[in-house]
Amino acid sequence: MVPRTAVLLLTIFGLALADYDESLARNKMLPMAAVLLLTIFGFSLATYDESLARNKMLPMAGAAYSDNPSACLANAFSNAQLKRQITLSCDIFKGDKCSGFTAVSQGDQAIIISFRGSQGFLQILSEGGESVFGKKVTSPIGGGVSEYFYNAFDQIWNAGMKNDFITLKNQYPGYKIWVTGHSLGGSMASICASLIVATNLAPASNVYLYTFGQPRTGDTDFASKHDALNLAATNRVTHSHDIVPHVPPENFEDYYHHKSELFYDNDMTIGRPYVDCESDESGKCSDGNLLDLSINDHLHYFDKDVSGYGEDGCIGNFAKYFNNISQEKALRIPHDKVESKPIH
Repeated sequence: MVPRTAVLLLTIFGLALADYDESLARNKMLPMAAVLLLTIFGFSLATYDESLARNKMLPMAGAAYSDNPSACLANAFSNAQLKRQITLSCDIFKGDKCSGFTAVSQGDQAIIISFRGSQGFLQILSEGGESVFGKKVTSPIGGGVSEYFYNAFDQIWNAGMKNDFITLKNQYPGYKIWVTGHSLGGSMASICASLIVATNLAPASNVYLYTFGQPRTGDTDFASKHDALNLAATNRVTHSHDIVPHVPPENFEDYYHHKSELFYDNDMTIGRPYVDCESDESGKCSDGNLLDLSINDHLHYFDKDVSGYGEDGCIGNFAKYFNNISQEKALRIPHDKVESKPIH
Protein backbone atom coordinates (compact mmCIF):
# COMPACT_ATOMS: atom_id res chain seq x y z
CA MET A 1 0.00 0.00 0.00
CA VAL A 2 1.22 3.50 -0.82
CA PRO A 3 1.48 5.71 2.30
CA ARG A 4 -0.76 8.79 2.20
CA THR A 5 2.27 11.07 2.39
CA ALA A 6 3.75 9.31 -0.60
CA VAL A 7 0.48 9.70 -2.50
CA LEU A 8 0.58 13.46 -1.92
CA LEU A 9 4.18 13.74 -2.99
CA LEU A 10 3.76 11.51 -6.00
CA THR A 11 0.69 13.49 -7.05
CA ILE A 12 2.80 16.64 -7.09
CA PHE A 13 4.95 14.99 -9.72
CA GLY A 14 1.92 13.77 -11.66
CA LEU A 15 2.63 10.08 -11.14
CA ALA A 16 -0.53 8.04 -11.59
CA LEU A 17 -1.17 5.40 -8.96
CA ALA A 18 -2.34 3.06 -11.67
CA ASP A 19 1.24 2.97 -12.89
CA TYR A 20 2.72 2.84 -9.41
CA ASP A 21 6.25 1.48 -9.27
CA GLU A 22 7.29 1.09 -5.64
CA SER A 23 11.02 1.03 -6.40
CA LEU A 24 10.75 4.16 -8.54
CA ALA A 25 8.63 5.91 -5.93
CA ARG A 26 10.86 5.01 -3.01
CA ASN A 27 14.25 5.60 -4.59
CA LYS A 28 13.66 8.42 -7.05
CA MET A 29 10.38 10.27 -6.86
CA LEU A 30 9.87 10.47 -3.10
CA PRO A 31 13.26 12.04 -2.36
CA MET A 32 12.77 14.51 -5.22
CA ALA A 33 9.31 15.42 -3.97
CA ALA A 34 10.61 15.93 -0.45
CA VAL A 35 13.24 18.32 -1.74
CA LEU A 36 10.56 20.20 -3.69
CA LEU A 37 8.35 20.59 -0.64
CA LEU A 38 11.26 21.76 1.49
CA THR A 39 12.06 24.33 -1.16
CA ILE A 40 8.45 25.49 -1.49
CA PHE A 41 7.88 25.91 2.22
CA GLY A 42 11.39 27.06 3.10
CA PHE A 43 11.91 24.29 5.62
CA SER A 44 15.41 23.73 6.95
CA LEU A 45 16.79 20.34 7.88
CA ALA A 46 19.20 21.99 10.30
CA THR A 47 18.82 21.13 13.97
CA TYR A 48 20.65 22.09 17.12
CA ASP A 49 23.24 19.55 18.22
CA GLU A 50 23.86 20.21 21.91
CA SER A 51 26.71 17.73 22.11
CA LEU A 52 28.46 19.48 19.23
CA ALA A 53 27.86 22.88 20.84
CA ARG A 54 29.04 21.81 24.29
CA ASN A 55 31.94 19.53 23.43
CA LYS A 56 33.37 20.98 20.20
CA MET A 57 32.12 24.47 19.37
CA LEU A 58 32.46 26.03 22.84
CA PRO A 59 36.02 24.72 23.30
CA MET A 60 36.91 26.23 19.93
CA ALA A 61 35.29 29.55 20.87
CA GLY A 62 37.30 29.45 24.10
CA ALA A 63 40.49 28.48 22.30
CA ALA A 64 40.43 31.79 20.43
CA TYR A 65 41.18 33.52 23.77
CA SER A 66 44.43 31.58 24.07
CA ASP A 67 47.78 32.36 22.50
CA ASN A 68 48.08 28.61 21.99
CA PRO A 69 44.84 27.19 20.50
CA SER A 70 46.65 23.91 19.83
CA ALA A 71 46.23 22.96 23.49
CA CYS A 72 42.43 23.07 23.21
CA LEU A 73 42.56 21.23 19.90
CA ALA A 74 44.58 18.46 21.54
CA ASN A 75 42.25 18.19 24.54
CA ALA A 76 38.88 18.59 22.81
CA PHE A 77 39.54 16.51 19.69
CA SER A 78 41.08 13.15 18.94
CA ASN A 79 42.82 14.23 15.74
CA ALA A 80 42.97 17.96 15.01
CA GLN A 81 45.65 20.43 13.98
CA LEU A 82 45.97 24.20 14.05
CA LYS A 83 46.53 25.85 10.68
CA ARG A 84 47.29 29.35 11.95
CA GLN A 85 46.19 31.94 14.50
CA ILE A 86 46.08 35.58 13.41
CA THR A 87 46.05 38.38 16.00
CA LEU A 88 45.83 42.06 15.06
CA SER A 89 45.05 45.41 16.64
CA CYS A 90 41.38 46.38 16.49
CA ASP A 91 41.46 49.93 15.20
CA ILE A 92 38.69 51.26 17.44
CA PHE A 93 40.50 50.24 20.64
CA LYS A 94 44.02 51.56 21.13
CA GLY A 95 46.31 48.67 21.95
CA ASP A 96 43.49 46.11 21.86
CA LYS A 97 43.66 42.90 19.88
CA CYS A 98 41.22 40.81 17.89
CA SER A 99 42.10 37.25 16.97
CA GLY A 100 40.99 34.25 14.98
CA PHE A 101 42.31 30.89 13.90
CA THR A 102 41.72 28.10 11.42
CA ALA A 103 42.16 24.41 12.13
CA VAL A 104 41.11 21.03 10.85
CA SER A 105 39.65 18.04 12.68
CA GLN A 106 40.16 14.86 10.68
CA GLY A 107 38.22 12.93 13.28
CA ASP A 108 35.13 15.09 12.68
CA GLN A 109 35.87 15.79 9.02
CA ALA A 110 35.53 19.49 9.75
CA ILE A 111 37.40 22.69 8.99
CA ILE A 112 37.21 25.03 12.00
CA ILE A 113 37.13 28.84 12.02
CA SER A 114 37.00 30.59 15.39
CA PHE A 115 37.07 34.27 16.41
CA ARG A 116 37.83 36.26 19.53
CA GLY A 117 36.79 39.85 19.87
CA SER A 118 38.58 42.74 21.51
CA GLN A 119 39.39 42.56 25.20
CA GLY A 120 37.82 45.99 25.69
CA PHE A 121 34.49 45.18 24.04
CA LEU A 122 32.51 44.95 27.29
CA GLN A 123 34.01 48.20 28.53
CA ILE A 124 32.79 49.95 25.38
CA LEU A 125 29.30 48.49 25.88
CA SER A 126 29.22 49.74 29.46
CA GLU A 127 29.89 53.25 28.14
CA GLY A 128 26.96 53.14 25.74
CA GLY A 129 28.45 51.42 22.72
CA GLU A 130 27.97 54.33 20.32
CA SER A 131 31.45 53.85 18.85
CA VAL A 132 30.55 50.22 18.07
CA PHE A 133 26.97 50.55 16.86
CA GLY A 134 26.72 54.12 15.60
CA LYS A 135 27.74 53.36 12.02
CA LYS A 136 26.88 50.45 9.73
CA VAL A 137 28.37 49.14 6.50
CA THR A 138 26.80 46.90 3.86
CA SER A 139 27.43 43.23 4.56
CA PRO A 140 28.48 40.69 1.89
CA ILE A 141 24.90 39.38 1.75
CA GLY A 142 23.22 42.79 1.91
CA GLY A 143 21.78 44.67 4.83
CA GLY A 144 23.81 46.67 7.30
CA VAL A 145 26.15 45.42 10.00
CA SER A 146 28.15 47.27 12.63
CA GLU A 147 31.15 48.86 10.94
CA TYR A 148 33.32 47.87 13.90
CA PHE A 149 32.19 44.23 13.77
CA TYR A 150 32.79 44.06 10.04
CA ASN A 151 36.21 45.73 10.20
CA ALA A 152 37.31 43.46 13.06
CA PHE A 153 36.38 40.43 10.95
CA ASP A 154 37.73 41.84 7.69
CA GLN A 155 41.17 42.62 9.12
CA ILE A 156 41.61 39.05 10.35
CA TRP A 157 40.10 37.52 7.21
CA ASN A 158 42.31 39.43 4.80
CA ALA A 159 45.46 39.08 6.90
CA GLY A 160 45.70 35.44 5.92
CA MET A 161 42.67 33.65 7.34
CA LYS A 162 40.91 33.61 3.96
CA ASN A 163 43.93 32.04 2.28
CA ASP A 164 44.33 29.53 5.10
CA PHE A 165 40.68 28.57 4.81
CA ILE A 166 40.91 28.12 1.03
CA THR A 167 44.03 25.97 1.48
CA LEU A 168 42.23 23.74 3.98
CA LYS A 169 39.11 23.57 1.84
CA ASN A 170 41.15 22.48 -1.18
CA GLN A 171 43.02 19.96 0.92
CA TYR A 172 39.83 18.59 2.52
CA PRO A 173 37.12 19.27 -0.09
CA GLY A 174 34.38 17.18 1.51
CA TYR A 175 34.77 18.48 5.05
CA LYS A 176 32.11 20.47 6.92
CA ILE A 177 32.82 24.11 7.78
CA TRP A 178 32.43 24.92 11.48
CA VAL A 179 32.39 28.64 12.36
CA THR A 180 32.18 29.82 15.97
CA GLY A 181 32.91 32.60 18.42
CA HIS A 182 31.92 34.04 21.79
CA SER A 183 30.72 37.61 22.43
CA LEU A 184 32.06 39.95 19.74
CA GLY A 185 33.69 36.85 18.26
CA GLY A 186 30.17 35.55 17.65
CA SER A 187 29.37 38.55 15.47
CA MET A 188 32.61 38.09 13.57
CA ALA A 189 31.71 34.42 13.07
CA SER A 190 28.23 35.34 11.84
CA ILE A 191 29.66 37.71 9.23
CA CYS A 192 32.27 35.12 8.24
CA ALA A 193 29.74 32.34 7.67
CA SER A 194 27.58 34.60 5.52
CA LEU A 195 30.56 35.79 3.47
CA ILE A 196 31.75 32.23 2.81
CA VAL A 197 28.37 31.41 1.28
CA ALA A 198 27.89 34.77 -0.49
CA THR A 199 31.28 34.50 -2.23
CA ASN A 200 30.76 30.84 -3.17
CA LEU A 201 33.67 29.60 -1.09
CA ALA A 202 31.41 26.84 0.23
CA PRO A 203 27.74 25.86 -0.16
CA ALA A 204 25.34 26.87 2.60
CA SER A 205 24.51 23.20 3.15
CA ASN A 206 28.07 22.63 4.38
CA VAL A 207 28.42 25.61 6.76
CA TYR A 208 27.63 25.25 10.49
CA LEU A 209 27.48 28.43 12.59
CA TYR A 210 27.41 28.24 16.41
CA THR A 211 27.83 31.41 18.47
CA PHE A 212 27.72 32.09 22.21
CA GLY A 213 26.52 35.38 23.71
CA GLN A 214 26.46 37.10 20.32
CA PRO A 215 25.36 40.76 20.30
CA ARG A 216 22.94 42.07 17.69
CA THR A 217 25.17 42.22 14.65
CA GLY A 218 23.18 43.97 11.93
CA ASP A 219 19.84 45.40 10.90
CA THR A 220 16.57 43.69 9.97
CA ASP A 221 17.62 43.44 6.32
CA PHE A 222 20.83 41.66 7.27
CA ALA A 223 18.92 39.38 9.66
CA SER A 224 16.38 38.34 7.02
CA LYS A 225 19.08 37.75 4.41
CA HIS A 226 21.12 35.75 6.92
CA ASP A 227 18.06 33.63 7.71
CA ALA A 228 17.48 33.06 3.99
CA LEU A 229 20.96 31.55 3.56
CA ASN A 230 19.66 28.32 5.11
CA LEU A 231 23.02 27.27 6.48
CA ALA A 232 23.38 23.67 7.57
CA ALA A 233 23.08 25.08 11.10
CA THR A 234 22.66 28.60 12.44
CA ASN A 235 22.58 28.52 16.23
CA ARG A 236 22.90 31.50 18.59
CA VAL A 237 23.28 30.03 22.06
CA THR A 238 22.24 32.41 24.85
CA HIS A 239 22.60 32.06 28.62
CA SER A 240 19.80 33.24 30.92
CA HIS A 241 20.40 36.92 31.81
CA ASP A 242 23.46 37.42 29.59
CA ILE A 243 23.58 41.14 28.87
CA VAL A 244 25.36 41.07 25.51
CA PRO A 245 22.59 39.56 23.32
CA HIS A 246 20.53 42.62 24.31
CA VAL A 247 22.97 45.16 22.92
CA PRO A 248 22.37 47.29 21.13
CA PRO A 249 18.70 47.49 22.20
CA GLU A 250 16.28 45.90 19.77
CA ASN A 251 15.44 48.28 16.91
CA PHE A 252 18.13 50.79 17.92
CA GLU A 253 19.27 51.90 14.46
CA ASP A 254 17.16 48.93 13.25
CA TYR A 255 19.49 46.34 14.86
CA TYR A 256 17.90 42.89 14.98
CA HIS A 257 19.02 39.31 15.66
CA HIS A 258 19.11 36.62 12.98
CA LYS A 259 18.02 33.06 13.74
CA SER A 260 18.16 30.68 15.57
CA GLU A 261 18.31 31.30 19.30
CA LEU A 262 18.89 28.39 21.69
CA PHE A 263 18.07 29.74 25.12
CA TYR A 264 19.20 28.24 28.44
CA ASP A 265 17.46 29.87 31.41
CA ASN A 266 19.59 27.93 33.90
CA ASP A 267 23.22 27.16 34.77
CA MET A 268 23.77 25.21 31.52
CA THR A 269 25.19 22.15 33.24
CA ILE A 270 24.79 18.80 31.48
CA GLY A 271 21.17 17.74 31.12
CA ARG A 272 19.64 21.16 31.74
CA PRO A 273 16.79 22.11 29.38
CA TYR A 274 16.86 24.75 26.67
CA VAL A 275 14.32 26.45 24.42
CA ASP A 276 14.64 26.27 20.64
CA CYS A 277 13.21 29.71 19.91
CA GLU A 278 10.74 30.00 17.05
CA SER A 279 11.50 33.56 15.99
CA ASP A 280 14.59 35.73 15.63
CA GLU A 281 13.46 37.90 18.56
CA SER A 282 11.24 36.10 21.06
CA GLY A 283 9.83 37.20 24.40
CA LYS A 284 9.78 33.51 25.34
CA CYS A 285 13.57 33.41 25.17
CA SER A 286 16.32 35.82 26.24
CA ASP A 287 14.17 38.83 25.32
CA GLY A 288 11.98 37.84 28.25
CA ASN A 289 14.88 38.36 30.67
CA LEU A 290 15.47 42.08 30.21
CA LEU A 291 15.49 42.73 33.95
CA ASP A 292 18.55 41.96 36.04
CA LEU A 293 20.90 41.51 33.10
CA SER A 294 24.15 39.82 34.03
CA ILE A 295 27.76 40.03 32.92
CA ASN A 296 28.40 36.76 34.78
CA ASP A 297 26.04 34.85 32.53
CA HIS A 298 27.86 36.30 29.54
CA LEU A 299 31.25 35.09 30.70
CA HIS A 300 30.04 31.58 31.50
CA TYR A 301 28.61 29.07 29.03
CA PHE A 302 28.08 25.35 29.63
CA ASP A 303 29.45 25.78 33.17
CA LYS A 304 32.74 27.09 31.80
CA ASP A 305 34.44 30.46 32.11
CA VAL A 306 34.79 30.68 28.34
CA SER A 307 38.00 32.69 28.12
CA GLY A 308 39.66 31.04 31.13
CA TYR A 309 38.69 27.62 29.84
CA GLY A 310 40.37 28.37 26.53
CA GLU A 311 43.48 29.86 28.11
CA ASP A 312 43.86 26.73 30.26
CA GLY A 313 43.79 24.46 27.22
CA CYS A 314 40.13 23.46 27.58
CA ILE A 315 40.76 21.48 30.76
CA GLY A 316 38.86 21.78 34.02
CA ASN A 317 35.53 22.98 35.31
CA PHE A 318 35.11 26.62 36.20
CA ALA A 319 32.73 28.39 38.58
CA LYS A 320 29.36 29.33 37.16
CA TYR A 321 29.44 32.73 38.79
CA PHE A 322 31.98 35.23 40.07
CA ASN A 323 32.80 35.31 43.74
CA ASN A 324 33.30 38.74 45.27
CA ILE A 325 33.25 40.60 41.94
CA SER A 326 30.42 43.03 41.37
CA GLN A 327 28.79 43.40 37.98
CA GLU A 328 29.87 47.06 37.84
CA LYS A 329 33.48 46.07 38.44
CA ALA A 330 33.31 43.19 35.98
CA LEU A 331 32.24 45.56 33.22
CA ARG A 332 35.46 47.50 33.71
CA ILE A 333 37.67 44.42 33.37
CA PRO A 334 38.61 42.86 30.01
CA HIS A 335 36.42 39.79 29.89
CA ASP A 336 39.24 37.39 29.09
CA LYS A 337 41.23 38.60 32.12
CA VAL A 338 38.67 38.26 34.93
CA GLU A 339 39.64 35.59 37.42
CA SER A 340 37.03 32.99 38.27
CA LYS A 341 37.18 30.81 41.36
CA PRO A 342 36.53 27.09 40.86
CA ILE A 343 33.80 25.36 42.83
CA HIS A 344 35.18 22.93 45.38
